[in-house]
Amino acid sequence: MSRNPKQIKRRDFLRHTTTASLATCAIPYLTWSKPAFANRAKNDRPGIGCIGVGSMGTGDAVEHARFGEILAVCDVDAEHMERARNHDAIGRGKADGYKDYREVLDRSDIDVVSVVTPDHWHVKICLEALAAGKHVFCQKPLTLTLEENQLIRNACRKFPDRVFFIGTQQRSDRDRFLRAVNMVRKGLLGDISKVTVGINGSPTGGPFEVADVPPHLDWDFWQGPAPEHAYRERRCHYEFRWWYEYSGGKFTDWGAHHVDIALWALNQIDEGQGPIAFDGTDAKHPVEYKDGYPVVDDCYNTSHDFDIKCTFENGIEMRIESRGDNGVLFEGSKGRMFVNRGKIVGKPIEENWDEGHFTDEDIVELYNGKPFEGHKQNFYRTIQEGGLPVSDVYSHLQVMNVCHLAAIAARLGREIRWDPKKEEIIADAHASSFVARAPRKGFEYPSL
Repeated sequence: MSRNPKQIKRRDFLRHTTTASLATCAIPYLTWSKPAFANRAKNDRPGIGCIGVGSMGTGDAVEHARFGEILAVCDVDAEHMERARNHDAIGRGKADGYKDYREVLDRSDIDVVSVVTPDHWHVKICLEALAAGKHVFCQKPLTLTLEENQLIRNACRKFPDRVFFIGTQQRSDRDRFLRAVNMVRKGLLGDISKVTVGINGSPTGGPFEVADVPPHLDWDFWQGPAPEHAYRERRCHYEFRWWYEYSGGKFTDWGAHHVDIALWALNQIDEGQGPIAFDGTDAKHPVEYKDGYPVVDDCYNTSHDFDIKCTFENGIEMRIESRGDNGVLFEGSKGRMFVNRGKIVGKPIEENWDEGHFTDEDIVELYNGKPFEGHKQNFYRTIQEGGLPVSDVYSHLQVMNVCHLAAIAARLGREIRWDPKKEEIIADAHASSFVARAPRKGFEYPSL
């Protein structure tokens, strides 16, 4: 596709501001209206392609439309695609519709892609998007395996001028999660001895009958890199989360949020950090397992009942469990604090222990040098200014290491040990076999 002068102007502006600002972290902020790009001429706003426009993808697309022009929507379900294409706040009947995401990536007028597909598609699409020169927004959890963590990290380092943003919106909740993270990092709870991460258990269900594939759905393309299975309605769309073939169950679904807050608060989000042992002896699955794999394929198979003990080298214990309240409980030598999406409670909160210790400067530090603002606003600001967004890919991959290792320990029903610096499972060939999964033929990862 040829590029007209207006497209060149927009793309060159985006690339120039990002590349130039990578040279330094101490850059002055550009004059910035809320939301970003909102007051610019249409042809100077970024072109956006939305890949995956089901329930979550639709919500994300509506928000993206505040910051740029949605030029393309894509989904292997034609009903989803048409709904988004004609949505008053998304495609407005003017966006082009596609089934194949590669047609979106081929367009030179698209600067940003929003990837909100099932988890097993994330990394392949994101790798190809980076190679195509796009800035990437991807919903959590970014990866399906430990190997995918390394693939995407290497790609982001190869293309440092592309902004890569993760949809972990709790990082933009000032009054609850940011306050909790700041309080722990400031040492106001004293020395932390234990963190309990409540993420609930996966639902149980099945057996589900094989069904005819709906005429509007390309089931083969939906499965993509995953192993091939007969179509069952509960394997598809939102329900994909409860099958290890496509996701990690609650370990990655809610773990991507709450384990993230726990590691962020503990200052354990840098490469080489994290727990060194994962005890999965207290984990149950809704179907029979053999050697870490379900013996049936017609029921939900992710763990519904678990308490995974994760141990850090410094002795801190983190429990990832399904049985308590959804949220994160920090226990320190001076006090305890619990936070979730509805509340932040405990004596340290009731008595405002962080009074004078939770400033705008503290927020800027948590926001990787940028001011507090809405989640996607931070993404588009970073495209304009460069640097790292609040939900950066590198710290998210540290979280994904923990989530995947907890799931592996649960599937095997025993402890596994991990070298976070080498990123290797220690002396356990069976557990190590879960580090990677070969994509289905025809859906291999690109070589970058």
